[in-house]
Amino acid sequence: MSSALFVVSQEGYWAEECIEPLTTLTAAEVDVTVATPDGDPPVVDERSLDPEEVGETYAQEAREIHETDERLNDPEPLATVEAEDYDAVVFPGGHGTVWDVNQDHHARDLLRDAVAGDEGKALVVCHAVGILAFTRDADGGFLVDGRSVTGFPNAWEADIVDEHDIMPDGRKLPYWVEDEVVAAGADWDAELDSDTSVTVDGDLITGRGPPSSSAAAATLLAELGVETPV
Repeated sequence: MSSALFVVSQEGYWAEECIEPLTTLTAAEVDVTVATPDGDPPVVDERSLDPEEVGETYAQEAREIHETDERLNDPEPLATVEAEDYDAVVFPGGHGTVWDVNQDHHARDLLRDAVAGDEGKALVVCHAVGILAFTRDADGGFLVDGRSVTGFPNAWEADIVDEHDIMPDGRKLPYWVEDEVVAAGADWDAELDSDTSVTVDGDLITGRGPPSSSAAAATLLAELGVETPV
C-alpha cells in the first residue's frame, strides 16, 4: 500500500485543496497521515466553505470532513515525521501557508527530502508553492532553481488583496507566491488560459489552485503508479 503525508496549515488551508486530494488518495487506498506545524488540528479558511462561492452541498460535505476526519483532528507534529517514511508528501494550499507551513524548516526539510530521494514524490498546491522560494537543496541552492512549476499567480492575488496587500480578513500578506518563487529561479507558468494547471518536473508536482486540486491528486496517483478510483 502506498502512503502519503499531508502537511496542512494551522493558519487556514483552502478546503478543496486539502480535502479533494485527501479523499481521492483515500479512495485509492493510499495510507494518509496528516501533520501540522505543532501537532494541533489544522484550521480551514472559512472563505473556502462559503456556500455562495462553492455551493451549499460541497460546503456542507467539506465542513463535515474537516470536523470529523480523524486524521485532520489528530495530526502529527511536523518535527516528528520523516519524508523517507512515505511515498509522497502533499502540501495543500491556502493563504494560511504563507504564515506557517512555508516558513517552517521542518516542512522545508520534508519537501527537500521527498524530492531528493530515489522513491519519494512531492505535491505542492496553490499558496503552498511559496515554500519552494525558501527551500534549499543539499548544496545550498534553491530547490526550485531551473524547475518548471505552476502555482497561485499574481493575477489572481491582485483580485484578493488591497493596494497595501491587506487580506479580506485584515491580515497583511507578507509576500506574493509567484514573485518569490520566480526570484528563486523557477520556470513559472500558471497557464492562465487553461481551466486547470498541474506541472510535473521530476519528483515535484505543483498545482495552480482550487480548480486544479482534482487533477493534481490524479497526477500524483499516476506518478505513484496507483490506479485512480472511478
